[in-house]
Parts: sequence; C-alpha cells; structure tokens
Amino acid sequence: MAVLSCAPIMSTPAPVSQTALPPLRLKRNEERRLRAGHPWVFSNEVDIERTPLTGFEPGEALEVQDYRGRPLGTGYVNPHSLICARLVSRDRRHPWSPSLIAHRLNIALSLREQLFGTPFYRLVYGESDGLPGLIVDRFDDVLVVQIATAGMERVKIEILAALDKLLHPRAILLRNDNPIRALESLPQYVETPLGEPPERVTLSEHGVAFEAPLRQGQKTGWYFDQAENRARLPAFVKGKRVLDVFSYVGAWGVQAAVHGAARVTCIDESSIALEYARRNAELNGVSGAVEFRQGDAFRLLQESHAADERYDVVILDPPAFIKRKKDIKAGTQAYRRLNELAMRLLTKDAIIVSCSCSYHLTQAELVTQMHGAARHVSRDMQILSFGGQGPDHPIHPAITETAYLKAVFARLTV
Repeated sequence: MAVLSCAPIMSTPAPVSQTALPPLRLKRNEERRLRAGHPWVFSNEVDIERTPLTGFEPGEALEVQDYRGRPLGTGYVNPHSLICARLVSRDRRHPWSPSLIAHRLNIALSLREQLFGTPFYRLVYGESDGLPGLIVDRFDDVLVVQIATAGMERVKIEILAALDKLLHPRAILLRNDNPIRALESLPQYVETPLGEPPERVTLSEHGVAFEAPLRQGQKTGWYFDQAENRARLPAFVKGKRVLDVFSYVGAWGVQAAVHGAARVTCIDESSIALEYARRNAELNGVSGAVEFRQGDAFRLLQESHAADERYDVVILDPPAFIKRKKDIKAGTQAYRRLNELAMRLLTKDAIIVSCSCSYHLTQAELVTQMHGAARHVSRDMQILSFGGQGPDHPIHPAITETAYLKAVFARLTV
C-alpha cells in the first residue's frame, strides 16, 4: 500500500492558471447556501446542460457561477464526487492559485504561533483554514500532510513548496493512506517528498513528553484535537485509580500518572500503540504506576467487571462509531453500551470523561446516552463541564461538520 520516495521537492512547481477559469454554472436558486458562506457545491446543484461535469478533469480549477452567470468564487472541481466543487476564494482578485495557497498557510501559521508556545499543533485544518481537503500537523521541524481531495492532490507540489518556504522543515511525510480518499476516487499511498521523516517524533503536551509513531500511527500519529480537554485532567486524578480506554499511545493515561494518579490502566487493541504508551510512561518516570492491557475494549471492560475491579476515574476516547448517517443507530447504541460498561466499574463517587469524535452524534445525544447508561446501573450523574476540539481545529461557522469533537466530564454518585 505504501509508496516511499525521498525525492526533493520541486523548486519550480507547475503553475495553477491565473487566467480566466472555466465556469461551473449552478441551477436557479442553488447559490443561496454558498452566498451564506458554505463552500461546497453538490453535483445535483449544477446546471449540467450549460456546464456538464463531464467536461472537467478531477481537481481542475474553475469559477463557480450562479444561474445568471454571476461569479460566486473560484475553487476546484471533481466530477466523480458528490461534493463536486469546493469554493476556495470569493475574491476575483485573488483566485485559487499558488500565491493563495502560500497566503492561507501564512494566515494559519500566524494563528498557531499566537496560541501555542511550542511548535506542536495542527497547522492546517481543511475548510476552516481556507484550504479544503488539506490537513497539516506540525511536530517542530517535521510535518505530516494529508490530502483528501482531487483539487488538493492536483496542486500537491505547490503545497509542499509553500510549506518548505514557510517553515523550512527537516522532513515532510505524506500520509495519504486515509480511506476517505476513496470518496474522491483517489489512491492511497505514503510518500516522503522531503528529507527522511523519523519513525517517531518527540513532542510535549502540558509539560509532559511523548513519543508518537508517524508511519505506523493512527491518522497523522497524534491527536492534537484533545489537548485542551486533557489539560483538565489534573484536577480529577491525584491519588486516584484511573482507567484509560482506547488509550492509543497514552496521551490521557500517562498524563494522569504524571499528575499523581495512584494507578493507571491503559487499554487498547493495538500492540504498537501500547508499546508507545509503555515507552511514554518510562520517558516520564511513571512506568511503575501504569499497566497495559491489549484487546477489544468492550470485552476487557466486561472482564474487569467480572473481576470486580473498581476505578475512580474512567476516560473513554473511542474512534468514531458513526462515520456515516447509516451508522447512526448502531453507533449510538455502541456509545450507550461503552458508557454503561465503564460506569459499572466506577466507585461510589467517581469521574467519567466520555468523548466522541463522531460528527453525527451531537453533544446532547452523547449526554442522553450517558444519562441513560447511568440510570440503567442505578447511578446519578452530574455534568461538570463540556469540551471540544482545540483552537488549532477552528470551527467554520457555515460547516457544521467541522465541529466534530465532544468531551463530557461528569461525576457519578450513588
């Protein structure tokens, strides 16, 4: 699946045309959502009689126009995708071009440098940073890039050149092995277009040191989106027994141990993830306070209940159980079951941190499932606070899909 290459970034990328762009005309009244700020064009909104989608190449730059031919903005197209076009610029003076890419990257960087004291963050978060289909995570002088759309794939060289000029990284890793690329009919691959990225990177979060796997890790290797939620952990864990479910490399569990937890148990199905969690515990001098269990989380929670184990704090940070609308019913039931299994392990006065990265599960619905689980095990629940994604994952006000992460901090009493 992986294609590895160490070729240098081209110094003279093929230009994106800044001349008159071909038009994509919408049907009557289909421009309302775009004028309200949304950047996506769906294939059923296009006037295919006047501008047939078959006349475009995947990723081609274009101008989106309303029914009368008035310009709405410039962007790129993919005739093979349900989201057939994405607006990138609404200013005709600054169309979709290499200079616009560089400008948007500069704006993204300025926000992160203002907010973060160390160079570890999500540098680009797709549509929210005006670069739809592009994700860039920064690990100091190593960048991990993910491209999810044909339009961004078409200007990959320009993106890499702009990143090189902006940050002068030691290495860039392209992790284009995400299954979501199939929605744009794009192949999966991994490349190293600049330098030689290390197998793992070292980063710091809230003063705690971690190592994260780049090629073998999930997504880009680390979950920056939970950083602000993990910052709340110290208030709950001192002297407590903590269970970290879906622990990955120990971002929650190791920090709990560093902040004084009496005992931490990390559960994950991945042996690679747990090996990194073990390394991270050793790195911070808390290996004696952390144990690791590999296996299916639901099964291990059931076994813990059968063994009459008890915890004062349980953290649930699962993968998305609801990836598509058709998964809503089964996925919602999975969140309910997971929370119920965890609550059966909690002591009389305990804390549960329950998270969801499923966009289709609202915060209110997550609370409903938690409350239902608490009542089923005859417990009362108090909600202490809510959390979401950090500011390096800004929310686009017109795109609800960009607000995906929920974290509920709750207390369970008898």
